[in-house]
Formats: sequence, structure tokens, C-alpha cells
Amino acid sequence: MRLAAIAIAGLAILGTAGCASQEAPNEGAPRASARARPPVVIRPLFPADYMAAASSIDLFEIRASELALARSGNSRTRDFARTMIADHRGTSAQLSFGGRRLNLLPSATLLPAHQALLDELSGSDDFDATYRRQQLAVHRAAVKLHSDFAARGESPTLRAVARNAAPVERRHLDMLRRL
Repeated sequence: MRLAAIAIAGLAILGTAGCASQEAPNEGAPRASARARPPVVIRPLFPADYMAAASSIDLFEIRASELALARSGNSRTRDFARTMIADHRGTSAQLSFGGRRLNLLPSATLLPAHQALLDELSGSDDFDATYRRQQLAVHRAAVKLHSDFAARGESPTLRAVARNAAPVERRHLDMLRRL
């Protein structure tokens, strides 16, 4: 897998990279100033990378929320966790179905960054605050991942999955802001 394309800032989301065009200047065209930015070429987002990141996010959300059900003393946090489990099982099922059409299976293990977050959450003395902080960060990353893949992903099958998942993640962010 091309997991090198996964750039996370600790959260394992796909990043995009740009590179400058190396075309020779057009003789008749005006010269660009030293301040002008070169054109950006965006790499395609590969299905295997998307599958790895998206499946890890879903798995993290489910496991972290199961911990929340067991450890949180806050009924609103537990209600949110129940929603996360149900919704991420749904997005995970869609991802699995789409991936199978491409011979890509979701991983049954977390990416290292998500495993580190889950380990931190498991050992947290202030569970609710850690859970909320991590949920905000992971959901922001998930919105970016799904939105980016829906716009520029290489697989039409998985682009449809990403288009369905992005609004679910946005709704979760709204729920978190009210939590």
C-alpha cells in the first residue's frame, strides 16, 4: 500500500502534495514576478490509502466510544458514544461494501496514530475531557479525508462512499460542539 501518502498530524488522514510545474516560459507571455506562486499539481488520492485511513477512523471511533460507554459518568457523553458506534458501524459497512468491489478490505487493526490515541484514552485520568478532545480532532480529520476523496479520489466507487460519509462526520462535529 502507498501509506506514505497518509499524512496525519497525528491522526492518519490523507494529505495532498503539490509540486511546481517545470514548463519553459512562453516567449510572448509576461514574466511572473518573484512573488507569484507556481501552479499546484494535486496528486490523485489512491483507493488503498483512503481505505486504510477511513477504516482506521471508523474502528477508532467504535472502540473509543465503547470505552466511553464503560467509563464515562456523563449521560450526554454516553448518548453521543452510542450514536458514534451506530453511525461508524454504518460508514464502515459502506466502506467494506465499496472496497470489496475493488478487492480492498478494511483493516481490522488501527493505524499507529489511532492506536496511540486509543492507548492515551484508555489510561486517561480525565476520561470525558480526553474523549471529547480526541473526538473533535479525529472528526475534523475524517471530514477532510472524506471530502478530499469525494472530490479527487481515484475510485468512483469509493468516491460515492466518501460523499456519503462526509456529511455524517460533519454532523458528528456539530454534535460534539454542543456536547
